Amino acid sequence: MYKLTSNILGFSGISSGPVLTFFVLVLGLQVQAQVGHVLQGVGGVNTSMGGAATAQPLDISGALLWNPASLSSFDGQRMSVNVGLFFSDPSISSTVPTQNGPFSGSTGDDRGVSVLPSLAYVWGKAESKHNYGISAFGVSGFGVTFPESQNNPITMPQSSGGFGRIESDYALLQVSFAYTYQLTDKISLGIQPNFNYATLEIGPNPLAAPSPTLGYPNSDKANAIGIGAQLGLFYDSGNGLKLGASYKSKQVFNDFSFSNTYLDGTEAPGVDFNMDYPAIYSLGLGYSKGDFDYALDYRFIDYENSDGFRKSGWQLAESGDFAGFPTGAVQGFGWQSISVISTGLQYKGVQRLPLRIGYTYSENPIQEEFVFMSSPATAVIKNAFQFGFSYKVSERLNLDVAYHHGTSSGSTSGPLLNPTPDSAGGPWNANTNPSGAIPGSEVAYDMTTDLVIVGFNYSFGQ
Repeated sequence: MYKLTSNILGFSGISSGPVLTFFVLVLGLQVQAQVGHVLQGVGGVNTSMGGAATAQPLDISGALLWNPASLSSFDGQRMSVNVGLFFSDPSISSTVPTQNGPFSGSTGDDRGVSVLPSLAYVWGKAESKHNYGISAFGVSGFGVTFPESQNNPITMPQSSGGFGRIESDYALLQVSFAYTYQLTDKISLGIQPNFNYATLEIGPNPLAAPSPTLGYPNSDKANAIGIGAQLGLFYDSGNGLKLGASYKSKQVFNDFSFSNTYLDGTEAPGVDFNMDYPAIYSLGLGYSKGDFDYALDYRFIDYENSDGFRKSGWQLAESGDFAGFPTGAVQGFGWQSISVISTGLQYKGVQRLPLRIGYTYSENPIQEEFVFMSSPATAVIKNAFQFGFSYKVSERLNLDVAYHHGTSSGSTSGPLLNPTPDSAGGPWNANTNPSGAIPGSEVAYDMTTDLVIVGFNYSFGQ
């Protein structure tokens, strides 16, 4: 995906490109996530509460996403359908040293609007201890489209030493089946098997070793199937206080198998890559009093123990004259595990019109030394602000509306990397500079996001 040549950096040889890409999907459509590559919330109600729902199940979508045990709060049959329009404004900039001084530039994304739908349905009788649910959510992903530009080192054509056009699409659709059992009138347990389908397309493909003459190839769209589960515990005191905890296991996938093609149209060697969805631990507190409902969630997203994120740096040649030296292919993101705080408040004092505000804070999973390898994955939002409302159209039908604005609150930045071995004149050294960081270089990206969601919640009664 990226070639650093002597005419730009003053080094000879081929360097590795930023790593993978990610994307977003719900029912086959794309959107971008906010906490690493994990969606922070789903649907109008849960999104407007900042994604907090582990102990405050205000709607069935939030309950199914974060804590299946809380389905015990709902009686009868209910359905939730939501559609969101997602707008983002990511940009990527880079600086490289040249013989004539630093060369810098910036490139904006031209992807446009993405669509984010979600679907949930639950059922259970008031006198029964059993509740059931089914959902189809896009739970993960991001993507970028940075056009080729001569004014930014990282997006210059590969023939001139850059990556050229950088485009990435990753999508993960999760279909889940939930079962909740009410142990007592206050305590419920929930279990939810998850079935996952993911697609990934990268251009250029940094998972493949570049050709010395043809550079990095583009990939076709590859897919993978994954399975996992979620367990939840929910406590409702009956006096306003609610507590919740859930564990979503690592979603284990088979390999993405990519077919690759060089820019001149010739076939390139294929490559396999395994990328799992990280385990998520959630703790929640809810409190309801009069016209107010408050929710607070803490989440831990365990990227460090997930395939695709655990490893970092370059793949090393196993044989030949350069055995033990980097091939220029990326072996993983090197993301660190992160904490996420979500909180929201609902006010029901306006007749037929509950109002909500929410806030989400997320740590950045991308470490400074590996920023370059996550260049196509700019969808990292540190602070997100939400508000929304519901309108009671009838006794059974609610209209839900939410608005989200997120910001990375500054750039994610680090050095450009070049895996060229020392013997070829490059900056790579297994002991002192294992990633091949180039002195005086930088790659940085930031973004803002806006999301408008409209949805309907319908109750079929008992």
